[in-house]
Amino acid sequence: MDNKSLRQLEARLWASADNLRANSKLTSNQYCMPILGLIFLRYAFSRFQLVAKELMKERPVRRGRVMPLEASEFRAKSALYLPEAARYDYIVKLPEDIPSQHLTGHDGKPLNTLGEVINNAMVLIEGQSKQLEGILPKNYTIFEEELLRELIRIFNDAALNEVGGDIIGRIYEYFLNKFAKDVAQDDGVFFTPKSLVKMIVNVIEPERGILLDPACGSGGMFVQTGDFVNGAGMAANHTMTFYGQEKVEYNAQLCLMNMAVHGLTGNIKSGNEANTFYNDAHHLAGKCDYVMANPPFNVDKVKADKTKEAGRLPFGLPGVNKDGDVSNANYLWISYFYAYLNEHGRAGFVMASSATDSQNKDKEIRKKLIQTGHVDVIISVANNFFYTLSLPCTLWFFNKAKTEACANKVLFIDARNYYTVVDRNLNEWNDWQLKNLTAIVWLYRGKKEAYTKLLAAYREAITAELAEVKAEVQTFWQTSAGYAFIGRDDREKLENQLDELQQLHDQAKTLPELYVLAPAYEKLNKLVSATVKGILDDVKALKGKAKRDYIDQLTTPKKVKVNEFKKALTARVENVERVIAPAQVTLTEAQWLTDKFADGTYADIAGLCSVNTVEDIEGKDYSLTPGAYVGVPEAEDDGVDFATRMKEIHAELLQLQDQSNELMDTISKNMKEMGL
Repeated sequence: MDNKSLRQLEARLWASADNLRANSKLTSNQYCMPILGLIFLRYAFSRFQLVAKELMKERPVRRGRVMPLEASEFRAKSALYLPEAARYDYIVKLPEDIPSQHLTGHDGKPLNTLGEVINNAMVLIEGQSKQLEGILPKNYTIFEEELLRELIRIFNDAALNEVGGDIIGRIYEYFLNKFAKDVAQDDGVFFTPKSLVKMIVNVIEPERGILLDPACGSGGMFVQTGDFVNGAGMAANHTMTFYGQEKVEYNAQLCLMNMAVHGLTGNIKSGNEANTFYNDAHHLAGKCDYVMANPPFNVDKVKADKTKEAGRLPFGLPGVNKDGDVSNANYLWISYFYAYLNEHGRAGFVMASSATDSQNKDKEIRKKLIQTGHVDVIISVANNFFYTLSLPCTLWFFNKAKTEACANKVLFIDARNYYTVVDRNLNEWNDWQLKNLTAIVWLYRGKKEAYTKLLAAYREAITAELAEVKAEVQTFWQTSAGYAFIGRDDREKLENQLDELQQLHDQAKTLPELYVLAPAYEKLNKLVSATVKGILDDVKALKGKAKRDYIDQLTTPKKVKVNEFKKALTARVENVERVIAPAQVTLTEAQWLTDKFADGTYADIAGLCSVNTVEDIEGKDYSLTPGAYVGVPEAEDDGVDFATRMKEIHAELLQLQDQSNELMDTISKNMKEMGL
């Protein structure tokens, strides 16, 4: 699901919560999980439909009857089976008069309200998954029927048909931020952006073994790992064992819901026993193949004596204040992540940027950590990646089984200037940017074949996107309503431009040769816009019957309203832009990568990446800040003559100074005339 769709969904969630606030006496704590339960129910139904459709493709028929779907078949597909009474469409279609349906629940008792029906659905789902037992909300009778029915309608939305990624987690975090801040009082607890989670998983490259997230929140690390492993042709539930700790019980409940709907099973502990500062709840120290986490940053008031007693501190305690508290827990987390790894384990986690250079006891711990040779990759991330916070962060990676070529080396990547702006307050890495940053890691590790496959994927995507652009432009002159408003001359120009694009594509023997498509796309976009502007200018210039006749000449059927006609033109332009934009992004990102690593050989790039030895890092006083190693990018020649431009600027300044003096003279004269 793209960000635009997610934001639309969040807006609907806002509306539903606002409705609750205005029309009920429920507190945030009371309505938070029930609403999340409804989203879970709808999302689970979307995934159920997807798997059911796949299973029905080659369904066996016996005695003329298609064999019914079995729960075991869904489990084999790592999916959650939903009994009929737990399916969202069943609940949506129920009439308002529930008693007239003579429904009975799992226990044989009558169901007389919509709240009771939903409670029963949750019980039925829990019966299909041991890890969900006692987790799903079952207090829907606290809602008024009319309000509950409205919520069901709001969440019956096609945007929730897409499965994959931690969508529930993002919606949950959005909801907490807007309406249930009293539920999320823990400082530093916030949702991990999907692109950061994907980057961690891409660098770790999990395949099989034990994965621990000791600050698991809504389970995003597990979900993305499952996608990664399944995408590699393996079954995540067969090759991976998931363990999580989450102190906040609300988050742990959501994590289990999120995993279940993605067909994953795991052992998640919550509450006091899951406070990682004081407990190794699963007794996994030294046993994990993978550790991934986004812990709360800069936590203070952690009891040093209890922490020391709990162990997992291979490099000692961080600084302790006069009250006996660890002043900043960042290096507690860093120590834990290292301590959980087995002899070949890998870790990836999000950390406050300040931790790469912090001093005193932190520095001593960092020094010992660096000297192990197990620090693998450090990536600086820009501001505004977090959904509700603007702070920058750093991704850290440990690897206890480095190749000989990478031994005692660290790859530093400064990605603070490499991202996509989603809106004023949010940045992310798009899919190609994620692949490009991962490609740097591949090349550092000597995985040239992975880089080569990525280049092939770029070429395949460019070919597919060109076909989509051509198809959209070819339908540009005819809307879905049957309009045919593009004249012969304009149509020929568009067709010629499409032919030129195809020729450029067909002539390209290498990926870099395809980059000429980018300016050709820009030319096509301008041509489409100019064509529409010409038509709208013609319409604007005409009056009355002449305008009516002109539009009738251009449209089929006739007698189309003027505003309708304008909307059709605008929509068609937007459709063209919609397919051209991603094509341009693909070309831009492909060029970004190949300009730097054309032949698939790693090289340090000023301002972006640098490989340094442990000795190099010692020379930098044990700093792990990427900017200290990668330097600054080389200045690009913008084609402007510096001396000439400075003379122009000086002349402009003198002119502004003269204008300022004239203005002050005028003001002084006016003040004298006023007797001031």
